[in-house]
Amino acid sequence: MPELPEVETARRRAEKYLTGKRIVSVYIARDPIVFQGANCRKFAGALGGRKILAVKRRGKHIWFELDKRPWPAFHFGMTGRFGFYRRQSGRPKYCKLELGLTGGKRFAMTNVRRLGRIRLLDNPQHCPPINKLGFDPLLDKLDVEKIQRILSGRSAAIKAVLLDQSVFAGVGNWIADEVLYQAGLDPHRPACELNAEAVIRICRCLGRIVRKAVAVDADSARYPASWLFHYRWDKNSQPTTTDGKRIEFDVIGGRTTAWVPHHQR
Repeated sequence: MPELPEVETARRRAEKYLTGKRIVSVYIARDPIVFQGANCRKFAGALGGRKILAVKRRGKHIWFELDKRPWPAFHFGMTGRFGFYRRQSGRPKYCKLELGLTGGKRFAMTNVRRLGRIRLLDNPQHCPPINKLGFDPLLDKLDVEKIQRILSGRSAAIKAVLLDQSVFAGVGNWIADEVLYQAGLDPHRPACELNAEAVIRICRCLGRIVRKAVAVDADSARYPASWLFHYRWDKNSQPTTTDGKRIEFDVIGGRTTAWVPHHQR
């Protein structure tokens, strides 16, 4: 599933490709699961003829600011993708939305498994689900004291709490595992039992990991070789870290969790 670095990379591409362009044609797939809160006609009417002024993001959500409201907001789900191209013989496979733009450019959102969402919102930052999101590690200063107060009221495992979008917007499974690995914390530990020093380590690691991943355009081949990311995927080969420590796999908060008992306490 795309996490904050992948979504921010898509936002930056969209910003570069779309800002200042006017929408001259709109294709809407008839998919009431992906499109929420408005029918095809309303979506097409809201987007047609509009100029794209900016592309914004919070957590895993992206929206386009147009010269007239409402604005389209996107969530990739597991398989959502943006596509940018000029002319081609047909629309991309699994295309849910295609916009024709001034200058002959085209934009599409594809979604294979239909877990992504496209919404029309008058003010995305102040409308659900975006206004329910917590700290964004790239946009917000991580307030250690506030985060510690939040964690002190959570008895769930810290891994599960890291995945809670109302606390940490944009954090997904691999980022949560990477943060706890680099912070040296056992993912099973109840969040409410973490002291101030542990919370500081979480915040520092989270900020550092997200900034690095975004800086390399979410190209995982360019992530540091020491990251757990490179060794966590093959659960059947008894993987180890770069320093030879065994990686174990558990299910925490309903998600597969990779961790290294030797390092994480």
